[in-house]
Amino acid sequence: MDLKGKKLLVTGADGFIGSHLTEKLIESGCNVRAFVYYNSFNSWGWLDYSPARIKNEIEIFQGDIRDPYRVKEAIRGCDVVFHLAALVAIPYSYYSPDSYIETNIKGTLNVLQAARELGTEKILHTSTSEVYGTARYVPISEEHPLHAQSPYAASKIGADQLALSFYYSFSVPVAIIRPFNTYGPRQSARAVIPTIISQFASGERKIKLGSLTPTREFNYIKDTVRGFIEVARCDSTIGEIVNIGSGFEVSIAETVQIIAEIMGIEYEIETDINRIRPKKSEVERLCADITKARKLFDWKPEYGGITGLKQGLKETIEWFRHPDNLRAYKANRYNI
Repeated sequence: MDLKGKKLLVTGADGFIGSHLTEKLIESGCNVRAFVYYNSFNSWGWLDYSPARIKNEIEIFQGDIRDPYRVKEAIRGCDVVFHLAALVAIPYSYYSPDSYIETNIKGTLNVLQAARELGTEKILHTSTSEVYGTARYVPISEEHPLHAQSPYAASKIGADQLALSFYYSFSVPVAIIRPFNTYGPRQSARAVIPTIISQFASGERKIKLGSLTPTREFNYIKDTVRGFIEVARCDSTIGEIVNIGSGFEVSIAETVQIIAEIMGIEYEIETDINRIRPKKSEVERLCADITKARKLFDWKPEYGGITGLKQGLKETIEWFRHPDNLRAYKANRYNI
């Protein structure tokens, strides 16, 4: 599918990944409608920080993914939907699971139902590697059992299965992208990499973190965005789930060390019990099998391996070091 000739909707366009995806689509010459969460400040989230040339090309649509009528109006006239709108903070899902059900499952239902009624050409639904839980085998293929170790993960499993059910039941053209942990400029400090960098950049040398032993496969934002676009373009992804990963597994402790080396910092770590997940809820290991992505659209991460991770971290650190960017973060306060 050639996206340039299509009208595209990005839900969650005001968020971390959504804003980068929207910008990339605009830069590629696409016609984009950006669904942003309505608020009285008239804020477009991270899109407020986009270059003027980008903002001038975006059609902004304000609404709430939980409102089926507003969602249908957003999708009307669009050929392809990139569905990213979701609550994603795992710790907050322990406190407010109902909001995750309403947003992640009911919001996805609204998108699917509207797309079915309007005859949308393709829906790209966003999943997460958290649905796998702690790896039972590595690398983790798309056939790995699903295991919800948090309310967030449960809500995303529900949304994924709902999307697939609309494909099987009503032939709604759904593809599911399942990126492993994405990092980069603009990411919320609820995630570990911006937590580390923002504390260092703010002058802290004794930083507060949770568990250091879990391993993750970190994807730089540029690779994740490219994965979204490739899954959308590839006609063979309809009815499929596709992992997107970097091909490099690293522990949280090792990640801290790499960041400190890049920033030239001596550090200590203080364990903050508020940042530690309940024991049975912690996902101890994530490592992606990207064979399907390679087979379907010749996927290869540009920021793969240890070299790619270091380069992605350098670019992320450079962004956080800019005072105007760092000012948007409260590095001394933990936000669930």
